[in-house]
Amino acid sequence: EVFLDHGSAAHLTRNRAPWLVGKVEWNDQLLKKAVTQLSVQIGKPILKLTGADYDDNGLSDLLAMYGNPYEMNIKVFNLLQHTITGWPGGKPNADDTNRPERAAPAKKRVLIFSPHPDDDIISMGGTFQRLADQGHEVHVAYQTSGNIAVADDEALRFLKFVAEFNAAMKIDEKKSKEIYKEAQGYSKEKKAGQQENELMLLTKGLIRKGEAYNTCYYVGLPDENVHYLNLPFYETGKVEKKPLSEADYKIVEEVISKVKPHQIYAAGDLADPHGTHKVCLDAVFEAVKRLKNEAFMKDCWLWLYKGAWAEWDIDLIEMAVPMSPDQVLKKRYGIFKHQSQKDGVMFQGTDNREFWQRAEDRNRQTAELYNKLGLADYEAMEAFVRWKY
Repeated sequence: EVFLDHGSAAHLTRNRAPWLVGKVEWNDQLLKKAVTQLSVQIGKPILKLTGADYDDNGLSDLLAMYGNPYEMNIKVFNLLQHTITGWPGGKPNADDTNRPERAAPAKKRVLIFSPHPDDDIISMGGTFQRLADQGHEVHVAYQTSGNIAVADDEALRFLKFVAEFNAAMKIDEKKSKEIYKEAQGYSKEKKAGQQENELMLLTKGLIRKGEAYNTCYYVGLPDENVHYLNLPFYETGKVEKKPLSEADYKIVEEVISKVKPHQIYAAGDLADPHGTHKVCLDAVFEAVKRLKNEAFMKDCWLWLYKGAWAEWDIDLIEMAVPMSPDQVLKKRYGIFKHQSQKDGVMFQGTDNREFWQRAEDRNRQTAELYNKLGLADYEAMEAFVRWKY
């Protein structure tokens, strides 16, 4: 039995730089990969690369094919330049020949799939805000409740608030205090790895749901554009989840059919420590596959964003949305709406930074890479790859 680790295999020379191990069939994506790697490797902007740079770094075949490094440099520079847009939903009444998104329709229906209740704002918060600000009809579909990622003390704090509020308002004070005491007792007796009980799962799910709604209010979405899917595969009360089922696929199909989007955004990050992103993406792919022959899907594009752990390789990026310093700060405040995920979250992985720090560092690194290659100097950028189904 053979197991393939595609993430690790990406670092093998035959994948990272196949032109060094044999003949390759050059296309625009591979050309972009080779030239951007060369630019970064020797510390020169693309437009300053010389024939000697190509010859000295195993790219003489590429140089021979183009004959002139200048023409090759210009081609790759333009390929990168054309990925950058401040109009992720398309710029109205503009020539979109070299833009990553279509100009028409000017106002699009957009559906953002968020595996956890905070992935939308963490992973594409700047783009999310731009889409809303530019007048598109933006919907968010939260695929899972995220209920296992809330600490007990956070849940108890909310239950205590409910008990105190009910007492102040004279609303069934006795019952709410009993619920709080039950949760408190459960938390004290709970053992490591034990499955959550229904009361705690409900409370924690409602906490995350409220935070997600708060983020959407902050961005400017009405309640009816927020869809909480609660996919059944996730609801085990444990880290280990159930396999996707027909029920999961149907729920995703239904929300796509309801919105009839011109754009779908989904998390394409497979480096999620506990696999939820991959499962949620599989659900989206299956739903899109089933719906692809519907009339509205003929005009629907699927864009993939990365989660909090990594960014797309620059040769794969097809849309890069720049952010100003103010937009970076606004995104940070949007992430702060998820208070249960601050200051030492559960399932942190090996990265001790908070999610807002990871997001900002990654977005700045993407912008810095574009700048090192010789393009404009932006504060930060969010990147996307189009999935053609």
